[in-house]
Amino acid sequence: MSGIKYFDHVGITVDDLDSATAFFVGLGLEVEGRQFVEGEFLDTVCGIPNSRTEVVMLRPPGGGVGLELARFLRPDHEPGSPLAMANELGLRNVCFEVDDLPAIVDGLAADGYGLVGGIGEYEHVWRMAYVRGPEGIIVSLAERIG
Repeated sequence: MSGIKYFDHVGITVDDLDSATAFFVGLGLEVEGRQFVEGEFLDTVCGIPNSRTEVVMLRPPGGGVGLELARFLRPDHEPGSPLAMANELGLRNVCFEVDDLPAIVDGLAADGYGLVGGIGEYEHVWRMAYVRGPEGIIVSLAERIG
């Protein structure tokens, strides 16, 4: 069996693609591309006949693991739990290493995005916070301090 060659991206399905895209661009990701996808390929891969989605692919400056945001136009999306906490099963957060965590948290708060808990410090090496972004997406922000 051959192994994984590369970690390419994480996908998140959203309702408001423009708002979610703006949030992650505001954090510093760059839009790599935006397109509509439908047809046999999408129907086969996601297992939903006659589906149509709009996808935005974002990546950090200089490349790296991407973030795929998708909004289903067909069929209607199934609502998730926008208030899910870290102990709920499933994908719970997307983490980015940042500089000046307090300033980023303050900027996000000014845009209406609040902390899930508080800013914690781990063994004088990391400072970290969970921010609840658009549609309840938990974004973990980590700053190396040691």
